[in-house]
Amino acid sequence: MIEYRLAQDRFRTLAESRATFHSFSFGTHYDATNVGFGSLVAHNDERLPPGTGYADHPHADLEIVTWVLTGSLRHTSTVGSGVIGPGQVQRLSAGSGVVHSEVADSDEETRFLQAWVRPDEDGLAPGYLATEVPRTEGWIHVADGDGHGVVPLGSTGTSLHAVDLGTGQRVDLPNAPRLHVFVARGQVMLGERLLEAGDAARLVDEGGRAVKAEADSHLVVWAFKNPPSPGR
Repeated sequence: MIEYRLAQDRFRTLAESRATFHSFSFGTHYDATNVGFGSLVAHNDERLPPGTGYADHPHADLEIVTWVLTGSLRHTSTVGSGVIGPGQVQRLSAGSGVVHSEVADSDEETRFLQAWVRPDEDGLAPGYLATEVPRTEGWIHVADGDGHGVVPLGSTGTSLHAVDLGTGQRVDLPNAPRLHVFVARGQVMLGERLLEAGDAARLVDEGGRAVKAEADSHLVVWAFKNPPSPGR
C-alpha cells in the first residue's frame, strides 16, 4: 500500500516570518487520522529567515533529529550546543527533560527537516550529538536505532536515510515494512505518481520499490522495521 501526501495538504504554521509545514498533527493542528507513522510523531519542514527561530522551550521523551538543507542552524541546550549546516546531522535525546533553542545562523534562509521519534524507553538521561555525515554515492545511512548509520537512535528498528539523485537516475528504496518518503528537492516517480518538492508517501509492505528522478532531487526516507508500540 502506498499513501501519497501532497505538499499543499500539509498543516502550516506561520509566525514571525517563520514558516513550518507539518506532515502530521502538531500543536493546534489536529487530525485524528494523521498523528504519526511508524515511530514518527512529527516531521516538520522548517523555513527560518536569518536571525529567527525558537527561544528556549522544553521537551521530554523524544529522539529529535535535525537535517539541514540550506543555511545553518544554531542549537543551544542544557545538554549540548552547536551550529549545523548541510551535510551535518543533529540528534537531541530529550529523555527525562531538556530545554533548548534553535536560531537561523546564516545570511540566507535556513531550511531544515526535524523529526520527532518515540524512544524505546521514557525517562532516560538526555543527550546531544551533532556530526558530519560523509557524502557517498547512493543512500546515506544517517541515523539508526540498531547500531548502524552515522548517528545512533534510542528507537529500535527506526532509521533515517538520504540520497541525492541526478535527472534520470533510479534507486531502490530501503527494504523495510514501513517507509516515509519525503521529497526535499526535485521530482521523482514513485509507483504511478510524480512526487514534487514537499510531497511525501507512506509505504506499507512496499520496501525496495524503485524511484526515478525526473529532475535533480534529494530524498529523505525514514524506515521502520517494527510496528508501533501498543498504546503509543
